[in-house]
Amino acid sequence: MGLMKRIGRSAPVRAAACFIAAAYIRLVHATSRWETVNRAAPEAFWQAGKPFILSFWHGRILMMPYCWPGDKPMHMLISRHRDGALIADTIGWFGLKTVRGSTAKPGRERDKGATAALMDMLRKLKAGEYVGITPDGPGGPRMRASEGVAAVARLSGAPVIACAYSARRRRLLSSWDRFVVALPFTKGVFVWGEPIHVGAEARGPALDAARLKIETELTRVTREADRLAGHDPDAILPADPEGTDGAA
Repeated sequence: MGLMKRIGRSAPVRAAACFIAAAYIRLVHATSRWETVNRAAPEAFWQAGKPFILSFWHGRILMMPYCWPGDKPMHMLISRHRDGALIADTIGWFGLKTVRGSTAKPGRERDKGATAALMDMLRKLKAGEYVGITPDGPGGPRMRASEGVAAVARLSGAPVIACAYSARRRRLLSSWDRFVVALPFTKGVFVWGEPIHVGAEARGPALDAARLKIETELTRVTREADRLAGHDPDAILPADPEGTDGAA
């Protein structure tokens, strides 16, 4: 049995693992210097009390609790998979709430709670709260946005704002998402993108164009974060042009 399965099946072990993970994230943040680029983009919405959809690639989730102000209600979309429970419990230590499900198209045989998750996210956004989506999770293809994030933006009227983090001292895991582990005593950066609105009339090719625009912006801010942290920004790009390399 794999380590993740053993952790996931034992509530006490899972709780301890999530506590340790949260403590590590706090350690990295507290011992490092952090810069934020283009914070004005989300700040305009926070100050106006208007909701938006935070979006970032799955491999950049580790330090994302620190891109978010503690007084703004955030609901992260997290898969119902065992690994999703670990993520949900870890980010809970930072006051972030979760919506359990996926961005698969509702009605598919294995939508993994997509319909319920979609309705829950729409209710949160209508109430003026915020939702977060990793559009290439939970299993890839890496850095390829699913249609779900554009669909949520279309149905809610809330824009998508991309964000990414990187760090000078880091470890790049060999997992499907090339997970980035920032190390303590480093210099890190958060980079925000510009709001992307999806028209209520977007269907078919128009919706796919919106999806691609979101994907392109996500990749842009991620490459910029890596560049500012002193890394080759092209090193993160999927080798497969269809984005299937490393996908599970």
